Amino acid sequence: MIRVSTILSAGTWSEVPADTITLDREDRHRRRAVMTAANGLSFLLDAPSAVHLHHGDGLQLEDGRIVEVIGADEDLVEIAADDMAHLVKISWHLGNRHLPSQLLGSVLRIRRDHVIEDMVTRLGGKLTAVSAPFDPEGGAYGHGQTQGHDHGPHHGHSHAHDHSHEHGHSHD
Repeated sequence: MIRVSTILSAGTWSEVPADTITLDREDRHRRRAVMTAANGLSFLLDAPSAVHLHHGDGLQLEDGRIVEVIGADEDLVEIAADDMAHLVKISWHLGNRHLPSQLLGSVLRIRRDHVIEDMVTRLGGKLTAVSAPFDPEGGAYGHGQTQGHDHGPHHGHSHAHDHSHEHGHSHD
């Protein structure tokens, strides 16, 4: 089976794609999967670690063809606020709950959740239901879903960090 050799970040490639594959957020977070594109092209994604594919990324196959990743529309809510201070406050509350959030300038997007929507409304947020691809921000430490990666399955690198502490932990 033909394999993905490189993942090309959205906006960094301009070739006409050989095919497209439409995936929701969960299906765009993979390490290894056999995939079938819209016109029947089957291929294997086999990365050394899980990758997060974004809407517009290109999966370059071993033979040079590119399959374009399309983010499937999902049920989301856009959150706006009267001013940036309120939007920051709302964003803090979403982050405190570890909710995946997409930052779009003056609005945020989250998955539909009536409990969270009620909280946001009580914080002064204005909600608009939308159906769109969902590309939330990655974690601060880059675990799994950071934006802007251009690492193909054969372009691995280490994320090892020294987490030792140079001080004692005596509790005498």
